[in-house]
Amino acid sequence: MPWYIGVDIGGTKMGVSRFDVSTSSIVEVERFPTGIQCDPVDAINRVVGIAGAWVENAGSPPEAIGVSVGGMYDVHSGCMRHAPHLPLWDGFPIISTLKDVFGVPVFGENDANACALAEWRFGAGRGCDDLIFLTFGTGLGAGLILNGTLHRGKTGLAGEVGTMRVSEAGPPIRQKPGCLEGFASGAGIALLAKDRQSANPSPLLPQEPNAKDVAEAARQGDALSLSILDECGRKLGQGLAVLIDLLNPERIILGSIFTRCETLLRASIEDSISKEAMPETGKACAIVPAELGESIGDFGAVTVAALGIENELKTLK
Repeated sequence: MPWYIGVDIGGTKMGVSRFDVSTSSIVEVERFPTGIQCDPVDAINRVVGIAGAWVENAGSPPEAIGVSVGGMYDVHSGCMRHAPHLPLWDGFPIISTLKDVFGVPVFGENDANACALAEWRFGAGRGCDDLIFLTFGTGLGAGLILNGTLHRGKTGLAGEVGTMRVSEAGPPIRQKPGCLEGFASGAGIALLAKDRQSANPSPLLPQEPNAKDVAEAARQGDALSLSILDECGRKLGQGLAVLIDLLNPERIILGSIFTRCETLLRASIEDSISKEAMPETGKACAIVPAELGESIGDFGAVTVAALGIENELKTLK
């Protein structure tokens, strides 16, 4: 039976998954921690050990390997460009290394693109040819499916929506105060909360709160936390309105924080969109949470493998 291997490279952990084509399901996953000191050679050797055991048990190699990269990834060279949480990986040849070991096609994408493809194929984007997926986790990146095709842009960096400036001031994420990621990301929410907590402390928040602390306090009715998430939603809605008018998508899929905090964010997001986007484009676009949950990185990697093979077959025809 055909099968794929997925490798999800993240700043805190790495996942290696085995995907069964006949059941369209991930049948096995192994994870291990990464982090700032993660050595790429050691990490890839662990991937090879895990995947190599599966190959031996299966008695045949996978059809392909897909890699989802949590960082700036060069799709042309197959190398990591830059990942703040994985500094030792800069320039590392991920794709060629795995290809040399396993002798099968290996395909890679940055994590936002991979997750967009996964939600398009298996999740909230099924049946939709024009969609935007936003990671909305520690950072804010986007994957764009336009006219049924992944849009990478000239240098492969399309979808860096976090750099969009939505305010004159704000948390200096990406060294750009006022950028969207400074308001609509885990890192941005934490910085907003720290700043507001120092000026007007809430008893329900620690001195240096993170996004999870803010969400938990908001659910308990904490006024400061509710105001932070309201601002997050409004600024995110402002950014989404630009994307809606610019690209006219049918669906925008929001990951991570939105999937856990939809009830705290949706009203302010939609209010902002209704004020900023054209009525025609705003009404045509549904804002929905990602469906694949904690497995989205695994599905992202194996979807990259599956679509890579499909595109190669189309080229041969």
